[in-house]
Amino acid sequence: MLTSPSSRYELRMNVNQQTPMASPYGPPQPGYGQPSYAPLGGGYPGPYGPYNGPAAAYQPGAPPQGPARGPLTSAPRPVSTPQAYSQYPQGDSQNGPPPMDHSMAQSPVSQPYSQGAMNLSGPHPSYSQQYGAPPPMQQVTNQMSGMQIGSGPPTSVGPGYAHHPSTQPPISAAYSSAAPPSYTQAPPLSAAPSQPPPPSEPAASQPYYGGPPPPQQQPFPSAHHPSQPFVSSSPYLGPPSQPQAPPVSQQQSFPPGPPAQQPFPNSAPPPVSQASYSGPPPLTQHSFPPSSQSGPFPPISISPSQYPGPQPQSQPGPPPFHSGPSPRGPVPPPSMSQQQANHLPPGPMQQQQPPQPGMQGGYPTQQNGAFGQPRGPQPGYAGPQYPGQQNYGAGPAPAPAPPAQKRLDPDSIPSPIQVIEDDRVNKSSEPFTTGVKGQAPPLVTTNFQVKDQGNASPRFIRCTAYNMPCTADMAKQHTPPQSPLVCSPPLKTLSYTPPYIVDHGEGGPIRCNRCKAYMCPYMQFIEGGRRFQCGFCSCVTEVPPHYFQHLDHTGKRVDCYDRPELSQGSYEFVATVDYCKNNKLPQPPSFIFFIDVSYNAVKSGMVNIVCQELKTLLDYLPRENPEADSVVRVGFVTYNKVLHFYNVKSSLAQPQMMVVSDVSDMFLPLLDGFLVGVNDSRMVIESLLDQIPEMFADTRETETVFGPVIQAGLEALKAADCAGKLFVFHSTLPIAEAPGKLKNREDKKLVGTDKEKNPHSGESCVAQGCCVDLFLFPNQYVDVATLGVVPVSTGGSVYKYTYFQAETDRERFLNDLRRDVQKPMGFDAVMRVRTSTGIRATDFFGSFFMSNTTDVELAGLDCDKTVTVEFRHDDKLSEDTGALMQCAVLYTSCSGQRRLRVHNMAVNCCSQLADLYRNCETDTIINFFSKYAYRSILNTPTKTVRDTMVNQCAQILACYRKNCASPSSAGQLILPECMKLLPVYLNCVLKSDVLQPGADISLDDRAYLRQLLSCMDVSESHIFFYPRLLPLVKLDGGSLPMAVRNSEERLSKGGVYLLETGLHLFLWVGANAQQELLSNIFGTPTFSQIDPNMTSLPELDNPFSQRLREIIDSFRSQRSRYMKLMVVKQEDKAELIFKHFLCEDKSTSGGASYVDFLCHMHKEIRQLLS
Repeated sequence: MLTSPSSRYELRMNVNQQTPMASPYGPPQPGYGQPSYAPLGGGYPGPYGPYNGPAAAYQPGAPPQGPARGPLTSAPRPVSTPQAYSQYPQGDSQNGPPPMDHSMAQSPVSQPYSQGAMNLSGPHPSYSQQYGAPPPMQQVTNQMSGMQIGSGPPTSVGPGYAHHPSTQPPISAAYSSAAPPSYTQAPPLSAAPSQPPPPSEPAASQPYYGGPPPPQQQPFPSAHHPSQPFVSSSPYLGPPSQPQAPPVSQQQSFPPGPPAQQPFPNSAPPPVSQASYSGPPPLTQHSFPPSSQSGPFPPISISPSQYPGPQPQSQPGPPPFHSGPSPRGPVPPPSMSQQQANHLPPGPMQQQQPPQPGMQGGYPTQQNGAFGQPRGPQPGYAGPQYPGQQNYGAGPAPAPAPPAQKRLDPDSIPSPIQVIEDDRVNKSSEPFTTGVKGQAPPLVTTNFQVKDQGNASPRFIRCTAYNMPCTADMAKQHTPPQSPLVCSPPLKTLSYTPPYIVDHGEGGPIRCNRCKAYMCPYMQFIEGGRRFQCGFCSCVTEVPPHYFQHLDHTGKRVDCYDRPELSQGSYEFVATVDYCKNNKLPQPPSFIFFIDVSYNAVKSGMVNIVCQELKTLLDYLPRENPEADSVVRVGFVTYNKVLHFYNVKSSLAQPQMMVVSDVSDMFLPLLDGFLVGVNDSRMVIESLLDQIPEMFADTRETETVFGPVIQAGLEALKAADCAGKLFVFHSTLPIAEAPGKLKNREDKKLVGTDKEKNPHSGESCVAQGCCVDLFLFPNQYVDVATLGVVPVSTGGSVYKYTYFQAETDRERFLNDLRRDVQKPMGFDAVMRVRTSTGIRATDFFGSFFMSNTTDVELAGLDCDKTVTVEFRHDDKLSEDTGALMQCAVLYTSCSGQRRLRVHNMAVNCCSQLADLYRNCETDTIINFFSKYAYRSILNTPTKTVRDTMVNQCAQILACYRKNCASPSSAGQLILPECMKLLPVYLNCVLKSDVLQPGADISLDDRAYLRQLLSCMDVSESHIFFYPRLLPLVKLDGGSLPMAVRNSEERLSKGGVYLLETGLHLFLWVGANAQQELLSNIFGTPTFSQIDPNMTSLPELDNPFSQRLREIIDSFRSQRSRYMKLMVVKQEDKAELIFKHFLCEDKSTSGGASYVDFLCHMHKEIRQLLS
């Protein structure tokens, strides 16, 4: 059913040059002071003057009034014994940080972004070299034009949604066709306008993912360079677009000639207010809603948001404007005269403005961020040469420079920070009820309560789209990925209430006779309750007598809300012996610790740390009842080029060592006394752990084995007839003569070839239920790609500590080890996904092994592992019934009980593309895209993988533009509301070290990151690709300061910032930070006295220090890996690593900035549409 067109949620950007003309909307509202703008020929408008810092610079004594988020806490898993069930006694569970008590206002550091119409004009910026040969600069100049922000009219496609009033600072743009896209904004709230990112310096080789940086890095150069109007790596690369006739495409080819700059309008755009969307459609025929303005450039107008609810308070600033009524029907395209008026080519009509009085001709000096360094030319790029332009980097200037070019204001394009904040404000107050089919949940960054009403909680399952296309033909129109299911079975309950456990006795779980789906809320009981019809395959099955119950007047069982499997989306069944291997109930699992005692391992201090920690850690083995002792048994082995087994039987006075030197045919030298209970043999175990460091303190053995280690653990578990986990602490490349011997193949030429892949697999380990966790302590290449295959295929984890040093890395390693040993585990697991008729699961991503096309086998499964499932169409789906998915995981609990955990998900089906784009989740799409790309690079050249991702993203957005958006100028970039962050997040994925061809990363780190991402959930991948940057200005109460965007321009020389990447924590300290701030954090008032090598903050007795350490602890508790703190002083050599994670800037390895990539994406979309 079609509803009001005013429900269209989209973001529009125009790429067309506009000439100054009288506003059709009348004068600005009274009360708005219009700044006077000097002519642009000589530099910035009068009120701005030369640029002296970022818009959100740190103001001493005037912290931003920012909203904050509370920390997330983690608690041990509650007891998972059977409970008395009632309808919702435990239905409310917390996801994310605890709720906040403070109301929050918008922070000046992040301008509020409203989805309006954006005009990406001007020549598209430079992009990386993967996109073909550069076109002639004149062709690029003629092809691109000015940029502005406007608002596109909604269409009549798709059902309506509530409107989203918000506020937005006014924006006006003047443009030239001679430079990369630039933007000028009306006076912002805090300070001067944004500036280009600094020129990128080639980074030295950095082990980003472990270990201290090598000493060869040099600090940033501080020499002053000539200023540069924009930063660009190279001329824009890519096939040029052909000019088209204006009446057809609303685009004109520009005649050759010197570039002319538009005069800046003499009046500023009107301010913004909360808009009301009601009333008749406007009479004018423009591609943006009418607004009151006095210049040719419309400000950002407010489009309806996706969710109704309370809105954040506006920032103090100019008075608002009313965006006017929303059209209720398709708006006709602009008339011929309007098109010509909006798209006049540069020519004599546009006058060059004289320089500003008091300034020399040419470019005004631009400062490097707020750091006080004038910008130098981009290395290796002399810039496009125009008549009269200064020739940077290629000798003295032959003639005076043309007027300064303004670049696109990052505050005017979609802001991840603003979207996250808006979602938090709108969706954190009310519980999210899962019973509404097709409803998109809050973002992973939002703290919200969940009420399970028949669909699995978002903490268990998230979909890329909650509306699926009804037909395969519709799905092939380059729509979003087909509802990949991102689920975290079975134990994502580390800090949540576990699902209810249902025990049906000897009969076992109730299932469909045909498709074997388990009883769930989608089963329909018929014939008075004697039979039920399966919601997946429609087969009718008899209800067992013991399960019979009468139906009420609605056709539901009268005990529906008393049974979790009939009213909940997630629950567990106690499995019978029929679900056990060999029809035998399983034994409790075992943990075996393999400790490398070669020279490097002993010398680094790893052996001593492991042995000392295990003495206390064995008291915290996983258990379901915190009051009871763990039933997990333990064993110990040390190894170098031979293996040493230890008998720690409780009856012995001292442990006994047995050496197996024949590693080519590994066997277990003892059965009784190898795997023991901790409480039974505590004295012998502690004696052993005290002796191991002493026994090998003087070792000179440098060679190690690895294959025999895994084989030994496998044989031990087979002999004990149980599942379990191997903890392997390994330091060097296994080059000793033994099965699995490896050679050094560290060669960048192997990247992307068959030789980069590893031939080994963990099939035999999976069959036994033997999970492997690998802790690596390398000082050089260890071939992580090969060593990590067994952990990844068995559901285990790889931890890597490059250049391990006991003093600085001890805390990180021990926290990882403690969490890995203590977290709830499932063993010997099998997962199967069942779907309703019409779709099927076709592809799986994660850490597991598959011996067939349907069963996902995991030797071990914990709360940090995620499995991603992709679906395809088999047949046509019905809009009435929707699509059903059931994920069932059979596993052995840490107490030795066989269980089935079931997650159910129902999504809507739609026949309109507009409905499909309405309920997408960008974070989940990026999680799926990144896993698909990281896996593809093993078989496909990296360039091909990158091009495929860019093309797929462009196809998705072009499909929306073609089929869902209203007719508008070809120069507009239109983004669906729920996917407006897709370009920025995709650019972050392309700039990641694994996919960036120029990334200075070792082969080991590349393999480590690829394996790490394969099992990340959506919240982990979100922070991994778009880190969180917090200004540490005012830390009051339990709230967090509002994050700022990941760009160097957001850093103030007088501030301190905390950056969280999911693997690292950086504390960046500006050179001009206040003495009081430094004293509160570091205990020293001067910048020079700060120790950059500290890995933990001093415990000072002041509220600021205490609150900062609490924030750091809460960040660490939210992540599966312990994040080591690195203090980065401004202009120190370590700042190169810090800037590597500022993902909206151009990277030193060639990755495009957010602004550049957005323009490139728009060019790709236009090519597809043409």
